[in-house]
Amino acid sequence: MAVDRDTVAKIARLARLKVEAPQQEALAHELNGILGWIEQLKEVDTAGVEPMTSVVATRLPLRADAVTDGGKPEAVLANAPEATAGFFSVPKVVE
Repeated sequence: MAVDRDTVAKIARLARLKVEAPQQEALAHELNGILGWIEQLKEVDTAGVEPMTSVVATRLPLRADAVTDGGKPEAVLANAPEATAGFFSVPKVVE
């Protein structure tokens, strides 16, 4: 897929960016370079390569899945601008 000035203008409009006409040609060239690099990546043989989430093979420590109330209701409510009867007080938003 080749990117031209019109495509850059459309992308800029959709992204709500103001791109002047002289910059559009330069951006089209840069985007075509990026797309060419992605096309190069498609040529890499990845058969037999397992997907990975990190370059280091580690396992995250597991913890018990227990439901708690946090044990600090006063500390949590101290962050609220207003609290009533142990709950956050918020303004009514539905009429």
